Amino acid sequence: MEGISFSQAYRQACKTAKALNTSTLEHVAKSSNPTLRAVFAEDAAALIGLLIAFLGIFLHQLTGSPIPDAPGSIAVGVLLAVVAVVLIDRNHRFLIGQSLSPETEKLAVGLLLQRPEIDRVTYIHLEFVGPSKLYVVAAVDMVGNEDEDDVAIRLRRLERELENLRYIEEAVITLSTKDEPSLSG
Repeated sequence: MEGISFSQAYRQACKTAKALNTSTLEHVAKSSNPTLRAVFAEDAAALIGLLIAFLGIFLHQLTGSPIPDAPGSIAVGVLLAVVAVVLIDRNHRFLIGQSLSPETEKLAVGLLLQRPEIDRVTYIHLEFVGPSKLYVVAAVDMVGNEDEDDVAIRLRRLERELENLRYIEEAVITLSTKDEPSLSG
């Protein structure tokens, strides 16, 4: 049973990692999907634990001594504790709103700068708010010098367009002041 569950989690992780051009283990470790991470880690630990337990019992049967069985049991317990601590730490970071990597922020700035109405980006903050869903806050300098109502309409339209993207749950875009430095260099 553990092998079937692990193979399904592994196949899903491989497929997504390939689409993101990253390794499977890196994808699982950095994924914003807590279910994938938990199933993958728990099933991998269960399979390793079964091998450790088998080895302990095998050595017990081979030698007739119960001594090999005890360290095997302790090793399984330590393995499960380590996996639990790693999962707790990773999920805790997502629950408190872990920011994304600088590379991802650069991609987001680039995405905004592709818009013809945006001249520069002076602030960006990205947070995971669910599996593969981002909350985006950005300050931008718009092209032109329109009046306040027109700019507000353009900003709301831009937010809605960003929210239609697959990975963006909510976007908040505001204007920057002229003296704020640009993030794009």
